[in-house]
Amino acid sequence: MARIIFFLSFLLLTFACLQPTHAVEYQIINKAENTPGGTKFTNEIGVDYTRQTLDAATNFIWRLFQQSTDADRKNVATVTFIVEYFNGSNAVAFAINNEIHYSAQVIATATGDIKAGFAGVIYHEMAHIWQWNGNGQAPGGLIEGIADFVRLKAGFVPSNWVGLKVCA
Repeated sequence: MARIIFFLSFLLLTFACLQPTHAVEYQIINKAENTPGGTKFTNEIGVDYTRQTLDAATNFIWRLFQQSTDADRKNVATVTFIVEYFNGSNAVAFAINNEIHYSAQVIATATGDIKAGFAGVIYHEMAHIWQWNGNGQAPGGLIEGIADFVRLKAGFVPSNWVGLKVCA
């Protein structure tokens, strides 16, 4: 009997090890190191916190979107996060081609709980990385609404979104 249990346990472990896992690599680049925002990113947010937040957002989004297998998910091996100076733009961040670009100017002027505000934007932008967009045919308002929904469900309600009640 012990041999059968051992053999079945061995088979189960072997099968579990053969299942594909979706490991995502996160690259963090600070192109604005010598600016107030780049310095604040390094000193108050940091690479480790950013990587942890990107990974937490990824797993949260997969659960929320009910994407439990690799077949359900977009095939993204690497997400690159870039802090940079946005010349002539007042954007906070944007996602394109599996990259998230975050404004050094926004980081420089951030007050209050800087990490929570930062994380909220990360969850929003990571939703763009992982969401399907109907091969570019989905309306922009729908795409942005889904990303905002992800941010809200994660509990990162921005203070300037007054009067919102988040439903569980």
